[in-house]
Amino acid sequence: MTIDTNTMISITEANQNFSKVTKVVDEHGTAVILKNNIPRYLVIDFSKVEDFSNREAEKVASSEDVFAISERLIKQNMEAYEVLAK
Repeated sequence: MTIDTNTMISITEANQNFSKVTKVVDEHGTAVILKNNIPRYLVIDFSKVEDFSNREAEKVASSEDVFAISERLIKQNMEAYEVLAK
């Protein structure tokens, strides 16, 4: 599964602003919610579930791919994470 970085939302932000999650799903078809900076949950437009599962059944990302993407994003945004942690 290819993850569009525009669809990634932290679990904290999803908790505080679920309307943002629904807006991302409306615009992109899916939203990925990160827990501890790791993709954990997938939110998908209900009308696309059957099409999505048929398409995604053919290609499944390995855990290594997902973790590699997560690590790259963490490295790219480390400064922002450090500021937010204060």
